[in-house]
Parts: sequence; C-alpha cells; structure tokens
Amino acid sequence: MTDPPAWAYERPHVVAADPAWAERGAALCARMSALLAPWLVDGVVHVGSTSVPGLAAKPVLDVMASVSDVDDVVASAGAALSADGWSYVPPSLDVGAPYRRFFVLPGTTGDHRLAHLHVLPAGHSRWHAQLTFRDALRADPALAAAYADLKHRLAASESDRERYTAGKTTFVTNVLAHHGVVLPTD
Repeated sequence: MTDPPAWAYERPHVVAADPAWAERGAALCARMSALLAPWLVDGVVHVGSTSVPGLAAKPVLDVMASVSDVDDVVASAGAALSADGWSYVPPSLDVGAPYRRFFVLPGTTGDHRLAHLHVLPAGHSRWHAQLTFRDALRADPALAAAYADLKHRLAASESDRERYTAGKTTFVTNVLAHHGVVLPTD
C-alpha cells in the first residue's frame, strides 16, 4: 500500500477571486469535453466557487461532467485522464459521494490541487443542485459575500478539507432549499 499523496492532506485556504479562473475553467471544460466526448450527455461545466465572478475561493477549479456511465468512464478513459495528469480517487475514498467518480489534478509538485473533475451520471439530481447553487451565487452579490465570509472563517479554523466542506453544508442546503432543490441523501 502506498502513502496517500500530499495533496490529499492539503489544508484549505481561501484566496481573493482571480479573474483568470473563468478562462482557465473554460479551457479545462473544453479539454475534458474532448477527452470524455464518447460518454458525455449534458457536457462539462465549470462549477464551484471559482466559477462565480468575484467570489473568494480555494484556488482549485471544479468541473463537472454529465456522462452515460460513470464506471465506463473510469474503465475506458482512466488511462487517458491519468496521462493528462489526473489522479483517480476511488469511491471508497470519496467519502459521501458514491454517485460520482472523482479525479484530482495535482500541481507539478504534487502537494496541492489545481482542479477537480466530478463525473456524474446523466440526470443525477446533484448536477442540477450544483448548477442551481452556482447560479444563485452569481445572481446575488450579498449571498456570495456571505458565502465568502463563511469560507474564510472555516479555512481559518479547519485544517481538514472534509471538515471545511462539511462546515458549508447548512449554508448550501439552505440556498438550495430557497430555490426548491432538496439534496438527496445518497
């Protein structure tokens, strides 16, 4: 058994918004669209905080792909993703997200993350939830500011990425509920 990579224990840190995130996100979506073309259903989209203009975020791009079969993507495109620098995180290590397949693109030093690829089955409710949350933040600067404040507080108090993410759950759930979206318990 090998030791987990350094990026697996990277402390969450939130930085000021970078206008280049939008262009980098678009380029990453285009690259993933080409690589995953045989399986794509609803395409590849830039989600997460780096997809919201002006929002402070961890400097990690999140892209989400809607595919016909998540396991077929791993089996058939896994080698190409690996050759492109992506590290596969098996479902047994992707705590709380059995519905997706997850890949991390580490930086050249291997101690931090540059991007995440969330591969979801077409039609999954998490696809709609991610887009609804992103779009709510884009449409409401006060909501985005409140979310940024929460993220700054959590990053200052949590050294564990999983606890940092869990600390945002109530906020995200409340925003989604306000928009008529209830997250499944899967």
